[in-house]
Amino acid sequence: MIKNVHGNTVDRIGSDIVAGRYAPGASIPPEPLLCEELGVSRTVVRESIKSLIAKGLVTSGPKVGTRVQPPDQWNWFDADVIVWQTQAGLSADFLRDLQDLRRVVEPAAVALAAQRATAEDIADMEDAYAGMKRAIEFGGDYITPDLRFHQGLIRSSHNRMLVQMSRALGALLRTSFEISTTRKNGPAGSLPLHRAVLDAVIARDPAAAEKAVLVLIDGARHDIETVLASRKKIPRISRPATQLKAFPL
Repeated sequence: MIKNVHGNTVDRIGSDIVAGRYAPGASIPPEPLLCEELGVSRTVVRESIKSLIAKGLVTSGPKVGTRVQPPDQWNWFDADVIVWQTQAGLSADFLRDLQDLRRVVEPAAVALAAQRATAEDIADMEDAYAGMKRAIEFGGDYITPDLRFHQGLIRSSHNRMLVQMSRALGALLRTSFEISTTRKNGPAGSLPLHRAVLDAVIARDPAAAEKAVLVLIDGARHDIETVLASRKKIPRISRPATQLKAFPL
């Protein structure tokens, strides 16, 4: 999606903050300097600062200017914040926090899905699963159908708060899937685990669904810990999604 001047300005300042150009507690440059540096009007700068305040990156007040907030105040459910963090580089703590969050949210959501999923929900997840399987067998985009599968599970809980969270979790989940996909044969190994989750939902067995998704999440955690232990540079999130090579099942 092509962003307008406002979106590009938010991107530029936000990514600079997340990358550490402006330290927590420091003031960002005043409006005239930002206008000159970014080549935009004062109106665009002011609206962009409002957007960054809403994302928790900065605060603004009389006589103190616009100051950078510490990372624990940032909105980590904001897709832009996640993208800026992945561009700046992913930390081990960030990835571990993400896995902890998945372990808290997804099992409960999947247990509800096993009780509440409609025929339409199940058909959508079957289609997402088929997309993952095609990517493994013939090559192509595995990440997009994988994300669609997991968000479908959460939506199938038919809990409005969890569904809202699934939208916010999208960028976070994609981060995890991109890292896991770097493991040799990782997607092929996780495919039957996804099948077990979906089968338990179809069977209306909440306990089995919760158990199956925990196995899947813990497998992703193991993949990420293996990447971290290798001391290799943590991969940056690619755009578009990583394309798999064919892997005959």
